[in-house]
Amino acid sequence: MKRPTGLNKIWLMAGAAAAVLLGGAGLYMLNSQPKALPTGAVEDGHVDEGVGATAQEGVVELSAAQIEVVGIAVVTVGSGGGGEVRLSGRVEPMVDARASVAAAVAGRVERVLVAPGQSVRVGQALAVLVSGDAAALSADADAAQATAVAAQQAHRREEDLANQGVVARRDAEVAHAQALGAEAAARAARARSAAAGSPDAMGRVRVGSPISGLVTSVQVGPGGFVAQGGVIAEITNPARVEIVFNAPPAVAAHVRAGSAIRVTTPAGEVEAVVTGVATGGGESGATVIHARSTGGVLPPAGSAVMGTVLTGETVAGVTVPSDAVQTVEGATVVFVRTATGFRAVPVLVGRQAGGRSEIVRGLSGAERIAGANAFLLKAELAKGEAEHGH
Repeated sequence: MKRPTGLNKIWLMAGAAAAVLLGGAGLYMLNSQPKALPTGAVEDGHVDEGVGATAQEGVVELSAAQIEVVGIAVVTVGSGGGGEVRLSGRVEPMVDARASVAAAVAGRVERVLVAPGQSVRVGQALAVLVSGDAAALSADADAAQATAVAAQQAHRREEDLANQGVVARRDAEVAHAQALGAEAAARAARARSAAAGSPDAMGRVRVGSPISGLVTSVQVGPGGFVAQGGVIAEITNPARVEIVFNAPPAVAAHVRAGSAIRVTTPAGEVEAVVTGVATGGGESGATVIHARSTGGVLPPAGSAVMGTVLTGETVAGVTVPSDAVQTVEGATVVFVRTATGFRAVPVLVGRQAGGRSEIVRGLSGAERIAGANAFLLKAELAKGEAEHGH
């Protein structure tokens, strides 16, 4: 055998290096391919004992380890479920969100301190009245207080004299009773004065707001006269709103305080909770459902909204998670767990509520099925059919 010359040696070494580089590159490309849900490999015209859609229609073979790796949740079939009721409603101020501020006593309007649209806080003065009746109430309170003080002093003197034996003990007891009566009369006079707005000695009364909010209207002006009970201003708190729905009478038997309700507004969906259910009188017996927002901002009062409430009504058949229901070649199916993987079972779906779907026909209720990520099995079936089509 002829030995290679020096030039031939160089060419042989270069060829070997190229082969090594190409082999390494091929190995890298093979190992770097993205991993997907595995399918059966075909070799020499035969299907390996791998995984994936098999020749049997609607079957995907997966081991327990592979199911865990791809993240397919295996869940049990439930029984029963809830129903959904759609209701029309309106955003309205709460009962404590509106106040019509009235004059406790008749009098002349000396000053108006607010204007429509102005923000006010609790206790802030809205107007100042000057009232003769208020001045009389203030004077009565002062006089009653003075009488009470005099009665207490007289009682102390009678007690001292009784202790010294100068007067009978009965006289001290009478003085004590008179002092107690005078104090009670003073308390009543002070209460009447406070109810009138605690006027000063000149009968000047500051009318304050009972709630925080916005002034929506002012009914009086400086120099005018307002009768007792006359409205001075109206206040509304725009943040204190609720949703009021009108519902059929049958809904009252299934909706309770605390039930979740999904509200659709022009700006999007808002989560809410039912705060009360009241059955109205009359022949219609209409049900009124009150709810408040638990997440999100409601539109202004007067806005129309739609609500979807989950009732406790039991439905027939069994229920599965809604994401377990898939569509394969136009048929609605659920993937039932088998010893070797999953099998697509055609089902008839009924109502949907609370993330679950009612299965009217197709399942007995004893099956274990693919829940979350069941769409991966649908994709695997489609891929297996495409491979068999070549």
